[in-house]
Amino acid sequence: MNILVLCTGNSARSILLESIFNHTGDGRVHAFSAGSNPTGRVHPQSLTLLSAQGHDISDARSKSWDEFAIEGAPEMDMVITVCGFAAEETCPVWPGAPVRAHWGVEDPAAADEPDWDQAFRTAYDILGRRAAALLELPVETMESSELSAQLKRIGGIQ
Repeated sequence: MNILVLCTGNSARSILLESIFNHTGDGRVHAFSAGSNPTGRVHPQSLTLLSAQGHDISDARSKSWDEFAIEGAPEMDMVITVCGFAAEETCPVWPGAPVRAHWGVEDPAAADEPDWDQAFRTAYDILGRRAAALLELPVETMESSELSAQLKRIGGIQ
């Protein structure tokens, strides 16, 4: 199952969830991340935290969702947005047939540098609990409507 994790900048939250899925999914899922307005660089604290947690960060990069809309791009089964709930933050919308869900998390990159460690750890922990809840399900055999309902439920896990 292919999962596309979207956020605006693709430097923190979407990078974290992509890596969590790929690190803990035991090959059941293949996650990608992208942004509607990518920063062009992965936030250094994302890399620091993921590396400390034993994730392979060699392929981590900030990229546009346009890469996944071209011919030959992997077909997505799920699209999950992770933008927070701040009124000024715009979450990308993904067209097409994949099951979609919103798993909003506050942007750790918006924290002041002295607070990065805690902000990124909080986002990582929330996203990790949500990824684990999804991976406990038989996602490969679920009907779209049931998967959609479960994704929505999981998005409320803190």
